[in-house]
Amino acid sequence: MNNQQRSAYLQALQYDNSFPIEQAAVDLWLKDLDNPFRWTARPILQFLFAILLHLTWFFKRLPLPQFRAHGVLQWTICWFCKHFVSYEANLLILRHYATESNLLNFLATNSGKTPPELLRLYPKTIADMREDSFVKHDQELFRVFKALGYWDKGNATHANSLNWQAWQPIDMQQFQVKKRWTQVVDFESAHALFMCLFCLLLTREEYRDAINGFNLDQSIALRLSDILATPALAEMAYNKFPLYLVGPWNLGQRFLMHGFFTEYLYAALETKRQSSEAV
Repeated sequence: MNNQQRSAYLQALQYDNSFPIEQAAVDLWLKDLDNPFRWTARPILQFLFAILLHLTWFFKRLPLPQFRAHGVLQWTICWFCKHFVSYEANLLILRHYATESNLLNFLATNSGKTPPELLRLYPKTIADMREDSFVKHDQELFRVFKALGYWDKGNATHANSLNWQAWQPIDMQQFQVKKRWTQVVDFESAHALFMCLFCLLLTREEYRDAINGFNLDQSIALRLSDILATPALAEMAYNKFPLYLVGPWNLGQRFLMHGFFTEYLYAALETKRQSSEAV
């Protein structure tokens, strides 16, 4: 579907650059919105999976022995992505690893402290995601925050002397996703299924931490605002107040907004990097 065939609102989105976001991400998202599956099957699937998620959440909170199966979780998600998740959604997932890894590595190398071990979660294929794990993705976020310790904006790198050594610009040509005729499931429908799998195959503490990790978006934005002397970045965070723990209610929207958040801040920082190199 070309832009002229879309609704007036979606046509307007194509040209709205008020928020910092790369055009490649916008194009992938609009293409995912064009997916007929999203407008037919998704409402039903999201309703059913929401019920299943809350039942699973209740089951995992019972005083029973906890179990987890990280390997099964990783293999199942990657298999489903390879065969059933749309080409555009797979590329958005791969981009998300890169955007968040860049933000955390930039934060670590510009904190004014000896940086902890940097993230290496930059998968280029679906198969890579079995190693660059969905589970590890969350745990690496917590590791970096713990390793950096208390934040002191007075020690952070000045905006005029930023360290870009750990930064890896996203090159869409490096991502390799094979197109299949069975890849019909849109991004949000796929995530609705993945939420249930995560809840079942992680321990209750791991899952609780994972779904509350989104709220560190605000902390990341505030710290980057200190480094870049750009207070407006803090407004990019939809998920906020990390001390307030939440459950799986409205998880799909919070996850999606977490993805937009990392895209926004990645684009803002990449623009800053390019402008500094041009000087």
